[in-house]
Amino acid sequence: MEYILKYFKGLTQLQQEQFGVLERLYPEWNEKINVISRKDIENLEVNHILHSLAIAKFINFTPGTRVLDFGAGGGFPSVPLAVLFPEVSFHLVDRIGKKLKVANDVAQNAGLKNVTVQHGDIKEVKGTFDFVVSRAVMDLNDMVPLVRRLVSKVQSNSLPNGLICLKGGELNQEIKKYKNQILVDDISNYFSQDFFKTKKILYLPL
Repeated sequence: MEYILKYFKGLTQLQQEQFGVLERLYPEWNEKINVISRKDIENLEVNHILHSLAIAKFINFTPGTRVLDFGAGGGFPSVPLAVLFPEVSFHLVDRIGKKLKVANDVAQNAGLKNVTVQHGDIKEVKGTFDFVVSRAVMDLNDMVPLVRRLVSKVQSNSLPNGLICLKGGELNQEIKKYKNQILVDDISNYFSQDFFKTKKILYLPL
């Protein structure tokens, strides 16, 4: 938990214990279900938990915020964020049920009451949310039409409601269509590890 404690001061004892549960259970689950690549599981804290928490450096969600995690897989970025924001609700949706099972089990064992999961297609999700988050799921041009209807018009945060994506690599073509609206933030502004040199947060108001 070295890096989490380095970058997030003032965590409660409960939050530290919950992050400890994540660091213990994800490797255990990964032996049964390949949620994280076998070679990368040893980098769980930096490459997955801390990467997810970059969103918390970008925006401090207000209590009562509703977040939809599109293509949540095993629970990144929402399960780590749920530890940090206990008064924010996170709804995870994915078409791969076995990965969601991992996310749900980890959340339950960590005592996270603010996480719900839905096995199915994004088109089956009902209701509205303040933000949609995703981590390396699909091209923005494919994602935006799928999630636009799910973003609430009622504002309650410092940033307008919209889409927040964690991505890496060359993004110029992907963001071209939205260049006048989108904000691209370098995660290396927040974390110094080499892993984050090419990692970005994309924020698109919707």
